[in-house]
Amino acid sequence: MKGQKYYVVWKGLQPGVYRSWDEAKKQIQGVQGARYKSYKSASEAQEAFKNGYEAPSHGNQLSGKGMDINQLISSGLVIANSICVDAACSGNPGDLEYRGVETVSGKQLFHVGPLTYGTNNIGEFLAIVHAAAAFKNSGRKDVTIYTDSITAIAWVRDKKVKSKLPRIPENRELFDLVDRALRWLDLNHIPNPVKHWNTPDWGEIPADFGRK
Repeated sequence: MKGQKYYVVWKGLQPGVYRSWDEAKKQIQGVQGARYKSYKSASEAQEAFKNGYEAPSHGNQLSGKGMDINQLISSGLVIANSICVDAACSGNPGDLEYRGVETVSGKQLFHVGPLTYGTNNIGEFLAIVHAAAAFKNSGRKDVTIYTDSITAIAWVRDKKVKSKLPRIPENRELFDLVDRALRWLDLNHIPNPVKHWNTPDWGEIPADFGRK
């Protein structure tokens, strides 16, 4: 089947290899720290599942110029005291989730979703604000926030979500979060640096959901 993908779930309700995203999604919904990724062939997916999530191909090795995260930091390209945020949709618009992870360790710090009928840009925006609010509450002003979405950075800077996504009953929960984030931005200054993750040169952002 053209475009067929296979989904590996390492941590979920029932780990395994699934032939559709709908099947895989059932295994990860509501599971804190779920681990999963898509592959283009059944053999590649089976091999990845057998090797486990912590195998070298799933560590902090990045594509880009072949440097891992430690090399990116030692070269001065990436700041060590940082987190990375990312979002993913099952379709765009579609079921949306977003998360933040420690850049160096890959430890997941927060995960929200799935949320019905959202977009990647909205998820990236919410992830930045979520991280900024958490750092403000904890007094951690020195932590850099990385995102690969230039659009989300602009929305945070301008305090406006310039999305054409319609508000419908199904995505009320999502837009409640958007409205709360905008109110927070109106009342708060973000002291943390918000920087763009240079995917073409550095590889996928460490918070990437691996569904490309």
